Amino acid sequence: MRTRSIALSRIESETFDVCVIGGGATGAGCALDAQLRGLKTVLFDAGDFASATSSASTKLVHGGVRYLRQAIAELDVGQYHVVRRALRERKLMLHNAPYLAKPLELLVPCFSNYEVLYYRIGMKLYDWISGKSLLFPSRYVSREESIRRIPALKPEGLVGSVAYADGQFDDARYDIALIQTLTECGGEALNYARIVGFEKASDGRLMAAQVQDRISHRRLTVRARAFVNATGPFSDSIRQLASPGIEQRLRPTKGVHILLPVEGFCNGDALLIPKTDDGRVIFAIPWLDRLLVGTTDDEATLQDEMVVKREEAEYLLRHLNRYLAKPLTTDQIVSGFAGLRPLVSSAGARNTKKLIRDHEVELDKGTGLISVLGGKWTTYRAMAEDATNAVQQYLGGSVAKCITRHHPLSGSQGWTPGFGEALATGYRVSPGTTRHLSEKFGAGAKKILDLAKQNSHLASPLVEGLAPIQAEIVYSIRQEMAMTIGDILARRIGLQLFDWRLAIKAAPVVGSYLAQELDWSRTQMQQAVEDYINKTNRLLQTIGLRPEHVDLEHAG
Repeated sequence: MRTRSIALSRIESETFDVCVIGGGATGAGCALDAQLRGLKTVLFDAGDFASATSSASTKLVHGGVRYLRQAIAELDVGQYHVVRRALRERKLMLHNAPYLAKPLELLVPCFSNYEVLYYRIGMKLYDWISGKSLLFPSRYVSREESIRRIPALKPEGLVGSVAYADGQFDDARYDIALIQTLTECGGEALNYARIVGFEKASDGRLMAAQVQDRISHRRLTVRARAFVNATGPFSDSIRQLASPGIEQRLRPTKGVHILLPVEGFCNGDALLIPKTDDGRVIFAIPWLDRLLVGTTDDEATLQDEMVVKREEAEYLLRHLNRYLAKPLTTDQIVSGFAGLRPLVSSAGARNTKKLIRDHEVELDKGTGLISVLGGKWTTYRAMAEDATNAVQQYLGGSVAKCITRHHPLSGSQGWTPGFGEALATGYRVSPGTTRHLSEKFGAGAKKILDLAKQNSHLASPLVEGLAPIQAEIVYSIRQEMAMTIGDILARRIGLQLFDWRLAIKAAPVVGSYLAQELDWSRTQMQQAVEDYINKTNRLLQTIGLRPEHVDLEHAG
């Protein structure tokens, strides 16, 4: 990825075929698809790439077991098609970035023979819908093996479990890989660049976007032949910017997740809680040496603060603890996150848990704005294909063949499952560090280790005893357009999701590197550190945990 200043300079001097608004999964997928079809493409995000919905997922690449259950119970063909399409896309996601996505086996605990029969039939149907995209078949797992694989399971009354396959991935890093791939293919991308207005031709069609650069505080005009609105839950805002007064289409919902120590789930197997009191499902998934538990699904607005509240954490733990031998408590929570989902309501839908996760590509015939509404991470590529087809039809040319089905993402070339182990023999860092780098950056991990080789100080751990090293900070700034402490700790390295308190401890170190690389003053650096610590302490406090006290006078 180009540095931000170079990218900004190139964007200002060009006219584009396609301008994509939104740098999350859908936007990044659309921009890559368009660029690969020969359309000169630029992408903007008002914040950091994947800084909202696209880094707040359950980290699953899945068809959606709950959607299948709803399809059967309500004879809903729409939900069935959502599941079928997602299961086809699941395998492509795993194939195109194998260092970021992998198969995962989930266990559904059963406490009666009826439950065993019910879930076996359901999961066999899930297998059947997968067709040739099946990862591996579902199966019955005995009581003894279930407890051996998930020692935390409550043994009382347990008959056994039904195991089935889905995928798991690092959502933020997957999005960064999409952006990296886009720029490697000649496209342009810029974060912290908000669309604040449009210019229209005499016939009312969009011809340029007014972009506010939030870093330099400059405003630029970017001309393009087509504009794609891929801003997820914020899509109505862009639609109304292009066509004031247009009807709103989205009903955002809020989903929260909490992270806890992974003890009792240390074998890598995940747990599906098949039904909550209000008819939802909850996942408990080992993820990057933590136990990820989620999610909720409640109506929300764009103005709601995206934090995990104590009552939301208690809801998740209350349902999970019914299946555990030893209950987990809110005091054990080390991190969490919340995000909005861009759901489009179906006719007559009242409850958010019944909203369809399918997508729609909308063409505003008056302005030409193409909006991608709804959808989910697993189907990002299919959504992008539909949107790019719509772009080419709008531009009046023939629809070129989409090639993203089998297009490896940046970091995949040359990567193998043993890549991390191989790196450990050539660099003076721990095997844990090379494994971490391999799982985050793929083949790009070698570039980070080369930085550490040139400057031994960069081989130092970001936090003593943990795998991340300081070279990752420099690489993220120089090669991945990271501009803030949160960009690095939350989305590039992932330490914020691993442990809020450790992220606070690392903030002054990250701030000092940002100051060096971006030419910040000491005052700017201290303010950035203070802002990050205050924001993270807010996350601790809203979930009911004590804040972390830091001597800000000596930070950095």
